[in-house]
Amino acid sequence: MAFTWGGKWAAAARTPVGACSAVLLLLVAALAVFAPILWGEAAEFPDTKAIMQDPSSAHLLGTDSLGRDILLRVLVATRLSVSLALAATAIGLVAGVVLGLAPSVLPRRAGRLVTAAVNIAVAFPALLLALFLAVIFGVGMTGAVLAIGLAGAPSFARLTHTLAASVSGRDYVAAARVAGVGRIRLMTRHILPNIAEPLIINATIGAGASLLAFAGLSFLGIGIQAPAYDWGRLLGEGLDRIYTNPLAALAPGAAVVLIGLAFNLFGEAAAAVLGLRTPRTRFAAPGGATHATPAEGDDLLVVEDLEVSFPGVTPVRGVSFTVRSGEAVGIVGESGSGKSLTALAAAALIEPPGRVRAARLDFLGTAVLATRPADLRKLLGTNLSMVFQDPMTSFNPTRRIGRQLAEVAEVHQGASRREAMSRAVDRLRAVHVTDPERRVHQYPHEFSGGMRQRAMIGMGLMAQPRLVIADEPTTALDVRVQREVLRLLSRIREDGAAVLLISHDITVIKQTCSRLLVMYAGQIVEDLPVAARPRHPYTRSLLAAVPDLETDRDLPLATIPGRPPDPSDFPAGCAFAPRCALAEDRCSTDAPPLTTRAPSHRVACWHPEAAS
Repeated sequence: MAFTWGGKWAAAARTPVGACSAVLLLLVAALAVFAPILWGEAAEFPDTKAIMQDPSSAHLLGTDSLGRDILLRVLVATRLSVSLALAATAIGLVAGVVLGLAPSVLPRRAGRLVTAAVNIAVAFPALLLALFLAVIFGVGMTGAVLAIGLAGAPSFARLTHTLAASVSGRDYVAAARVAGVGRIRLMTRHILPNIAEPLIINATIGAGASLLAFAGLSFLGIGIQAPAYDWGRLLGEGLDRIYTNPLAALAPGAAVVLIGLAFNLFGEAAAAVLGLRTPRTRFAAPGGATHATPAEGDDLLVVEDLEVSFPGVTPVRGVSFTVRSGEAVGIVGESGSGKSLTALAAAALIEPPGRVRAARLDFLGTAVLATRPADLRKLLGTNLSMVFQDPMTSFNPTRRIGRQLAEVAEVHQGASRREAMSRAVDRLRAVHVTDPERRVHQYPHEFSGGMRQRAMIGMGLMAQPRLVIADEPTTALDVRVQREVLRLLSRIREDGAAVLLISHDITVIKQTCSRLLVMYAGQIVEDLPVAARPRHPYTRSLLAAVPDLETDRDLPLATIPGRPPDPSDFPAGCAFAPRCALAEDRCSTDAPPLTTRAPSHRVACWHPEAAS
């Protein structure tokens, strides 16, 4: 059973770190609130009869040059010292998060400039940068807050950028892009909540560093100015008497160290709680959103001469195929053959530095590569859905299942929160998730692997898509759950949606699909009806490598000798030639084109008849 939010805090407070941090922070909060009220006037009152006294029962830490009690001044300075440190930390955190996320939102060139500026700023020590900025903003409280806050921003920006880059490659972020979620919403709902824990820890550490920086600036005389005072100013005043009354300097210094420790301990305890927090912010669904009208005809997805490249490598080259309404098409091949990259390119999910080129890449009659991103999100978000390989990484771990499903209806259908949740319950029921009214309020980790996969398919059905791309949806599932998922994909097809199923297992494709695309070395080597007899040696080898009930157990399992070629060094001729028993000299020098050998049957092979 999941903890309630209050339960998580209570559990954290029962740990040694949590208990220590709670006690210290309660003490700090009490001093910040009540010390100025109780002792503010006494700390300001000069006593000419008690000037520069040593510690005594009347003045435990002695008095200063005006006869004021040093202990009372240290206690009263808690409010100003802590509040200014927190304000500077907040400025640094907000500015750092904005700068760290800017490269993901801004155009590519502007994003690179921001990243370069942050890298330069990080190279300077924070305290040196704070001193430089303090001179620019001027001596005093306001200048010190801005200087320390902005000096800490580069480190937060670097951390945010690194964490966002690690999260942005997750499947649930790709799923949100397919659903048409905009960049700002993507950042605030799917990326920031998942990088909250390290940001919180570093923010609390940053608060301690800000406290120390303030003390340093005030000690140097460019921070807090008289008559105001903080621990740094008191430390500077006490340092003049370090040999006669060391407690006058040690007390404010110890306060800085103690409160910095409290911030650090609190960060360790709070990160476990806030790192799992589900964001509650309500984003209004865009009203009156217009959706692309499907084109007339049977062709949903048309791909001609597709090429996907990255710096120094082109893993997908010259791929052409068509998916029609209500059709189930399977893509099969070994790892690295380009199956998933082909699907990601069709869904416009290839991110820079990857590049997609195609003579034609149309979805519902719309040229994907020539359409504005905003219009493309509306088109793909309502008519195309993706089911990824690992359902655990396909869902945002910080958000409840129901909210993730409901987001599609809110973004594209203008549904209210209540209406969207009602549809999410209905979609979970449609994919046979038991007790959907309760399940919508659970987190992904509370679902089994099969239930997560069914829920992922349910998310894909929130907007009634015309095409469902399923990338290895049965991997790591047991046979029974595999069968349920494949039956569900078949029902989706019966309801009118086309299915593009990607798998390593050719038998899974044969059970579900009517047409098979066989990929090898980034190319389609055979396109055939499932019921047809394969003619390419690679397709026949894949089939032979799958054991069945008639396989002779006394013989070794059939294998394909050798390894697939390196995508950065494809051979000049047929890529399968080094592993093919039928290869001839021509196969090593000339690449065979994908030609029609029979109705609805294309093969890229110089001797397909021999293979059959």
